[in-house]
Amino acid sequence: MDIRTILTDKNLKAKPKVEAISKMLLDKTVSVSELIKVAKDSKEKEKGTCIESLEFATRTKPDIASSAVLAFVTETLTDEAPRVKWESAKVIGNIAHLFPTKLDNAISNLLANSEYSGTVVRWAAAFALGEIVKLKTKRNKDLVPAIEAIMKRDENNAIKKIYQKALKKVTA
Repeated sequence: MDIRTILTDKNLKAKPKVEAISKMLLDKTVSVSELIKVAKDSKEKEKGTCIESLEFATRTKPDIASSAVLAFVTETLTDEAPRVKWESAKVIGNIAHLFPTKLDNAISNLLANSEYSGTVVRWAAAFALGEIVKLKTKRNKDLVPAIEAIMKRDENNAIKKIYQKALKKVTA
């Protein structure tokens, strides 16, 4: 079975689709580059499922991600669909430690998403930015004050806690 067959299978609900595609990625039955190609050619819903599958797989095995994955999810952070935005941010949070010097564009897009109206998008951006700040790179000089400013304006305590936890690890 291939990715497109799974995505178009009307007998499968969303979660089993994500699990099946993730398993194929982890088993190397399908390549990450193939997934990216399918996602780029898909409509919003299928694209979201592809990125969620990638998130699920990179959570268990981050090293399946290449710099092409980082470039793809960095780009999709600017997508209009909230699900695509939040799943992309979660992928970045999972793989940031593999690409500490290649995160500038991702950081810019994540900072933009930290002001998004939807809570889940802001939560996912907080997760990714938190993982990035924990890397303690030279970017922290600008990133820490940006995160502190976000914490002051965001009213959601769950989001603030993600940032606080990350900053605690950086300043400890």
